[in-house]
Amino acid sequence: MTGSRRVLAVRIVLIAVGVAVLLLGARTLYETQSHDQIVGVAVFLLLAILVHDAILSPVVFVVGLLIRRAGRRVPPGVVVIVQAGVVMMAVMTLVVVPEIRARALGNANPTILVADYAPRLALLWVATAVATAAVAVLYARTRREKARPPVTQD
Repeated sequence: MTGSRRVLAVRIVLIAVGVAVLLLGARTLYETQSHDQIVGVAVFLLLAILVHDAILSPVVFVVGLLIRRAGRRVPPGVVVIVQAGVVMMAVMTLVVVPEIRARALGNANPTILVADYAPRLALLWVATAVATAAVAVLYARTRREKARPPVTQD
C-alpha cells in the first residue's frame, strides 16, 4: 500500500469512527434528555459556531495582520504566539461570561456562583497578555541568537 493510499484509508477510518461517535452521542442525548434540553444544546452549538465564525476568527485574523504591519521583521512564530494568546483570552471569555451573566441575574441558591467573575476574568486577560508577550520576546531573542553567525576567535 502506498503512502497516499494509507493516508486515505486512515482518513476514512477516522471519519467513520467520528460519525459513529456523533450518532451515538445524538442517540444518547435523545434518549436521556427532554425536548427543551435538546433544543438548548442545539442553540448552544449554533451560537458557538456563530461566535467562532463571526467574532473569534476575524479577531485572530486582524491581530495577525496588525502584528505583521507593525513591523516587517516580526518572525512568523511571534505572530502565531500572539494569535494563540488572543485565542486563549477569547476562550476564557466565552467560558466566564455566562457565569457573569448568571450571577448578575441572581439565583435561588446562594452557594453557587459566589465568586466575583468579572475582575477574575480581567486578571486572566492581564496574565495571559503578560505570558504571551514574555513567550513572544523569548522566542524572538532565541531566533535572533540562532540566526547570528558564530564568532570565531583566531
